[in-house]
Amino acid sequence: MSLGAKLAELRLRKGESLQDVANAVGVSKTHVWQLEKGNSDNPSLDLLKKLAEHFSVPVAYLAGADSETQLVDVEAQQFFRDFKSLSDDEQALLKQTLELFKSKRAQGDGST
Repeated sequence: MSLGAKLAELRLRKGESLQDVANAVGVSKTHVWQLEKGNSDNPSLDLLKKLAEHFSVPVAYLAGADSETQLVDVEAQQFFRDFKSLSDDEQALLKQTLELFKSKRAQGDGST
């Protein structure tokens, strides 16, 4: 996946506009658009760091080679951060739900 595709996906998942991202990282809306479209595919390391921090992903994900495993890792890291932001009761409920799914899978009742 290209840098532009990664940025667009992260931005859309976060529900932000081009302007929101531009404001957050201190560049123009046009520059973010150019990055997403692949018209400017060599951002500075400083900008990559700001984008990575804004989207809560490692710089290596944005700058790295195309890897399905990287995307899964990023999604897992985001899930973990979201989980840690929940209250103790919400975390307990989510853990119970996970255990229910795991037990159904072990019994062969669920599909993956």
